[in-house]
Parts: sequence; structure tokens; C-alpha cells
Amino acid sequence: MEVMADSSSRIPSGRLSLAAGEAAGPAAAQNIALGPLDGRYRPTVAPLVDYLSEAALNRDRVAVEVEWLIHLTRSSVLPGAGPLTAEQEEGLRKIVTEFDAASVGELAEIEAVTVHDVKAVEYYIGRRLEGLGIKDLTPMVHFGCTSEDINNLSYALGIKGAVEDVWLPAARALVDQIAEMARTNRDVPMLSRTHGQPATPTSLGKELAVMAHRLGRQLTRIGRTEYLGKINGATGDFAAHVASVPRADWQQVSESFVEGLGLTWNPLTTQIESHDWQAELYADVSRFNRILHNVCTDIWSYISIGYFAQIPVAGATGSSTMPHKVNPIRFENAEANLEISSSLLDTLGATLVTSRWQRDLTDSSSQRNIGVAFGHSLLAISNVAKGLDRLDVAEGVLAADLDSNWEVLAEAIQMVMRAEAIAGVPGMDNPYERLKDLTRGHRVDAARMKEFVSGLGLSADAEARLLALTPGTYNGIAGKLVDHLG
Repeated sequence: MEVMADSSSRIPSGRLSLAAGEAAGPAAAQNIALGPLDGRYRPTVAPLVDYLSEAALNRDRVAVEVEWLIHLTRSSVLPGAGPLTAEQEEGLRKIVTEFDAASVGELAEIEAVTVHDVKAVEYYIGRRLEGLGIKDLTPMVHFGCTSEDINNLSYALGIKGAVEDVWLPAARALVDQIAEMARTNRDVPMLSRTHGQPATPTSLGKELAVMAHRLGRQLTRIGRTEYLGKINGATGDFAAHVASVPRADWQQVSESFVEGLGLTWNPLTTQIESHDWQAELYADVSRFNRILHNVCTDIWSYISIGYFAQIPVAGATGSSTMPHKVNPIRFENAEANLEISSSLLDTLGATLVTSRWQRDLTDSSSQRNIGVAFGHSLLAISNVAKGLDRLDVAEGVLAADLDSNWEVLAEAIQMVMRAEAIAGVPGMDNPYERLKDLTRGHRVDAARMKEFVSGLGLSADAEARLLALTPGTYNGIAGKLVDHLG
């Protein structure tokens, strides 16, 4: 009887070497990254690293601690700790501007002992004060602060920077790209498909304008995001502050500090800033994602029926076995990444607004995924932009589709008949039913439609208008509506 070997014996020994293979170089490191954003997609999402990575968070923590120390000394809040010299302030700020890979390593070594990331930052700064001639101010580093005083401000700064400097510019550029496509194709007639069936024609430009308008509204909301911050102690009551320096106006000190960082002061918190602004932001970004997902599915569908032709990329392969194929992979990739991003953003928004009593740690673990959520969205935006760049409008296909669906004029004819009836023209009874009998479930060509119109007994003006109408010209003011994009 054959004995099955234990499955573990079939695991290639080379697996273990992968974890240690990063020394092979950047390309190899990308191939063995656990997640795709730090692997194959790293170049696309790299701009977010300076804002939402662990290293960026630690740099921002150092920045907040340094600025708090400078703020306290400038305000002479603590007796015996007056303003620093310009050189000393510059030296403190160099701790931030010179924060590099070696700094990240040093912080990690300190944290290995403290087992506390923010305490490690405090010690990291404290080590540098003697060299600046202000070792006596070491007790002022992290003065009156709880970890969340530093964390909430650091996250707010990182998220604000990522949104305003990276994500929003990319999203705005994409919306501008769609808007420009809308303007270029404003008067290109196109058959509509409500419920997937031939319907009242429109223009390609107007349909693209709808997409740009929807996305643009969300960007306006995101651009108005209020980034809140607090610095008020262990339970938000300034208890330690008042106990140590009772005569200081700690609310004013706190408000001026937070606003000096470019954030909005939140006066009422528990130990944590409540994260409501984050939930609001993530809901807006998630909504943008879902609208963009709709753009992807519509463009993908237009490609599938030939409205858009894809420009092949030299040397690229569409299928491993079917040489003719040019697949809409950019839009498919974007769909997947938008779904992942929105799922993470929804989870963050739902989790972050809840904290047990004055503090629990669910937010700490959750917020470490903010960069991942924005990374997948940024990757999708990049893919959609690249996909749109490789599209050609197949105007001949659009025109042929319209010419094959003369029955869509039934709406126009029955509405003209209604208007004629109101004006007193006889013989205009039951217009809907008569057009329904003519067109429902039937293909009607130009000749049959014109014959029907000619036999209705319309006024001369109405008959002339309908006989001149074609599926390609029956789109109202679709082109003019594009002007709403500005």
C-alpha cells in the first residue's frame, strides 16, 4: 500500500530563500513583495510613500514633536523655557528635514526596546538636543502629550499631503482627460441603450460629459475636506497641562498649534481625535471610486460593441493563444483596484468612527491600511488614464448602429402627434399605441418610417420636420449640454 508523503515534504526548499532574497536588488525585491502595491505596481503608487508609509508616519511624528517643542518655547508657556534662538529652531527642524533611511533604522532599534512607537520618537529627538545646546529642554519633548496627540496630527498631515499633493492632482487630470474627450466628441451621434436596448439617441460627447461631471462633483467635495486635529492630553481634558502649568491658556495654546500645522482644531475629544473627518473623506473617495468603476464598465462595453477601437501597443500580447486580441485590460485592472480600494475605505470609515469609551486600539491597526486604500485608487486612476489614451472613436460603427435602428424615432413621432392633437389637427388619436404597433418587436427601416409619417395627416411643418429627422440627428441638444463642463 502506497503511503502518501506529508504535504510539507513537497514544499520546495527554495521558498524559504525568498524571504531572505531582498538583497538580490530592487527588481528582485519587487518580485517577492507580499502585496502588489509594493511589488509590480510600486512605480505607479510610489508618490504616496512619502505621505502614507510607516516611515512617513514616523517622520511626521518627529515633525509634530519638534513643532510642539518650538511652539511651547516661543509662547513661553513653561516658566524657565523661553524662546529658542533662530539657530536652535533651525537645528530642531533639521531633525525632520534630515530624516532618512538611517533615521528609520535608529527609530526601529529604539522601538525594539520601548515596544512603543511614539515613545521611540520622543527618545529619538531627545538624543539630539545636547548637540543643539538645549539638553535641558529634554523634559519638554512630548510635554503634556498622550501618544494620540502626536498620532492624530501626524496622520492628518500625511493624509492631507497625500490627498492634496498626489491623489487629487491625478484624479483631476483624469477628469480633465474625460472632459476633453467629451468636448472633442460633443457632436458625434450615438445610439443610447436603456436597459441594454436601443433607445433615444444621444451624443458620445454628452455621455462622456456626464461621467466627467459626476466625477468632478466628488472631487469638489474632496477638495473641501476639513482635516481635524487635537492636542489635549490623555482624555482630552488638559488635566496634566493644568496640573503642571495652571496659569497657561491651554486651549489657546492647543488651538494655535493645530491651526499652525494647517489643520482644523477639534476642541472636544476623548483620548483620540474622533476620526469623523476621515470617515467623511473616505466616503467621498469611495464614491468617486464607484463612479469611476461605472465609467470603466461603460467604456469596456462600448469597446465590446465596437464604438471604440483600441490602439495596439507595439510588442504587447493580448492573448497567449489568440494573436488577434487587443483586450481592454486597463479598464479591467482599474475595476478590480477600485473595488479593493472602496472596500478598504468603507471598512476604515465604519471602524474609525467608533471607539470604546475614551479609547481603544482598533483605530491604530485600521489606520495602517490608509495608504493601501489610496494606493489601489491611484493605481486605478492611472490605468483608466492609460486606457483612454489608447482609444479611437469608431464613428462609422456608431453611424451604422444608428442607421439600423430607425424605430427609435417612434418617440419623436408620437410626441409630435400629441402636440398636433393639442393644436387641433384631426386624426392624431392614440399616437403611442399606433407607434407601438408599428415598432415594438419590429425592425423599421428609413423607407417604412417615412411612409408611416407621410400617411399620418400631420401639418405641413410637422411632417417636414419628421421626414428630415434621422436616428443620427434625433439627439436634441446633446452637444450643447457638454458646455456645462465649462
